[in-house]
Amino acid sequence: MAHLTSLADIVVPAPLPDEDYAISLMDRAFTFHGLKALLGAADVSKAGDRMAALTAADEMTREAARAILSDLTLQHIYDHPLTTADGRIDSIMRVNYDIDREAFETIASLTVGELKDLLLRAPAAEVRRLGRGLTGVMAAALAKLMDVHELILVARKAKRSARARTLVGAQGTLSSRLQPNHPTDDLSCVSALVYTGLSMGSGDALLGINPSIDTVENVTALLTHLDRLRRETGAPTQICVLAHMKTQMASLQDGAPVEILFQSLAGTERTLTDEFDVTVDLLDEAYHLMATQGPLRETASQFMYFETGQGSELTYAKHEGMDMTTCEALCYGLARRYDPFMVNNVTGFIGPETHLDNVEMILSNLQDHFMGKLMGLPMGMAPCYTMHSDITIEGHQIATELLAAAGANYFMDVFLTVDRMLAYFDTSGHDDQTLREIHNARPAAEYLAWAKTRGIFTETEDGTIERGPNWGNPRIFCGSKPEFDRLLERIPAAYGFESAGPRPANHVSREIRANLAIGRQAIAAELDEARLPDLTFRRLKTRASDKQTHLGNPDIGAYLDEECIASLAPEGMDVQVVVSDGLSAEAIHHNIPDLLPILLDGLRAHGLSVGQPILLPFGRVKVAEAVGELLQPKLVISLIGERPGGDARASRSMSAYFAYRLADEESLAKARAYSGNSEMGYEYSVISNIYDGGLPPLEAGSVIAEKAVRILKACAAGNRLETMKASAPREPILSEA
Repeated sequence: MAHLTSLADIVVPAPLPDEDYAISLMDRAFTFHGLKALLGAADVSKAGDRMAALTAADEMTREAARAILSDLTLQHIYDHPLTTADGRIDSIMRVNYDIDREAFETIASLTVGELKDLLLRAPAAEVRRLGRGLTGVMAAALAKLMDVHELILVARKAKRSARARTLVGAQGTLSSRLQPNHPTDDLSCVSALVYTGLSMGSGDALLGINPSIDTVENVTALLTHLDRLRRETGAPTQICVLAHMKTQMASLQDGAPVEILFQSLAGTERTLTDEFDVTVDLLDEAYHLMATQGPLRETASQFMYFETGQGSELTYAKHEGMDMTTCEALCYGLARRYDPFMVNNVTGFIGPETHLDNVEMILSNLQDHFMGKLMGLPMGMAPCYTMHSDITIEGHQIATELLAAAGANYFMDVFLTVDRMLAYFDTSGHDDQTLREIHNARPAAEYLAWAKTRGIFTETEDGTIERGPNWGNPRIFCGSKPEFDRLLERIPAAYGFESAGPRPANHVSREIRANLAIGRQAIAAELDEARLPDLTFRRLKTRASDKQTHLGNPDIGAYLDEECIASLAPEGMDVQVVVSDGLSAEAIHHNIPDLLPILLDGLRAHGLSVGQPILLPFGRVKVAEAVGELLQPKLVISLIGERPGGDARASRSMSAYFAYRLADEESLAKARAYSGNSEMGYEYSVISNIYDGGLPPLEAGSVIAEKAVRILKACAAGNRLETMKASAPREPILSEA
């Protein structure tokens, strides 16, 4: 069990005023004001940092910043902790200073450049020892000086394993997290996807599902189902449902098998608390709960699972002036506190506002893997992409090959690369096995022994592991072919199970690629009010003037333009509905005509007053707050197109976001106390995957109306709503007729 040092006992130097860092190259002088500016300018150019004006203007400026950074001592970086906009040391920066002091003292006088050279020369054990003496900012500084070969070489030396039922990350192994996501959490489909992954030798790290519905009841049902599948198949692995930490904690306390506890992390306190609804104190509480009540507390050496990825702090405009790589490194300093079983990096998941193209995504993933491994974490990688970026499947495959060479502990297994719930693209079971065969790696030992008994793998006399007769045959886990076919009936984008060696058969690949092309076209579609018949909207505009600006800068889509602001006044309705294309106008064209009339009728049938629906092209989820402040409804429901998924039907998926306005003092006080965020003004809930392959639009209208009524009666939304033991209305919610 890890020792969690009290935050008050972690020594952090007092903040110092920003200083100027200057250098001359040839006949040009360069000056960078403050360590944040220097770190940003030293990094490779990325879309998010360009949007935040943190990247260097040109290659010469970048090399000037790197030259200065190379000559800074680690003691200098230690003595200059990065602060928030108002000059504070936030809790995440503070945790990053909880380092191995003895290791740090041996290298404190070295410059960053000298440490780089030392790590390249040092044996693996010394690299791992020194990494424990680094803060996240020091690791980020190193990453900005490393080339591709160096990022791979040092990360491979720093490889670290972790144990639950299986030992993940041992030398010569490559594991996978099997991710059987489904748009509606259909348990039959989850079973089919688990059987398919297991038959391909996947899941030795984890059976981990992202829930479509983040409630205690649903999370408990999914955990119970995964636990049953694990027991029935006999696969030695562990299970996790990647719900919010608060939901998992409530499920565990109700007796659910929360074997590995998950949470997404951020590198600034404002992002972690305001957007992820988590504090360091809550993470500490969760760790102690798992250590004392977790089902694997007597078996696992580690039992926490964290997910990170460059850009979340920036997309919420809460990066505190730091570049994406530095924020990401601070996430690793926070994760290290809890000695986790898994840390998974999903850089590329957000989209073009953070990483525009293949080069940006590939280099960022290599940086992240290097920093996490160096700081002592058992890093797995999920280099991924969405269809509204310029990242391609070829770039994704290059990233996975390089990361496998760098010694990544595990990759994802998303069936045929298509996440059917989150609408993004990641590694598949075919990819994982291909990487094993290229890099001469095998699954975790405990899992491999089981897989050989099922004919999934065989071992030759010389110890070579090969695909067995049952590799890729999920029917071995079912009683009959009809039984398995029944499980498959509702799986979207199930293009086939035929393989060619470790790869999908050609006709399967061709269908996948064709549907990728369809999805990319959906991104380019413009919102057309003529395709929304018999619906009368109030049309507003955001500050995004065109599609390209909207896709590349999420912030401006969260604000109304000045003319619209001037035209709106408080109306005080119970509910205001906003319809926006978001990332898929096709989602609006195909769902809103059926969904919206049922939603409006349902709201009114409950006696709720409803404002005239708003049509808002180029909108983002947070624009609900701009609408809420001007019209002052109790609840804003945003119906918004999500990023297209992996087939033609999934390119039409939309979500309903509920922004509950905390207008009364009692609700505001309760919400702030629950979240630890003293500045929050809204709570959010979401219903996702609304389309004919997920939650059908006709059904969704009623579901959304019922959720709205529940929110208004409880005077709460989001995690607070879902974990409330009782939610009775404190006052009438209906407007005067």
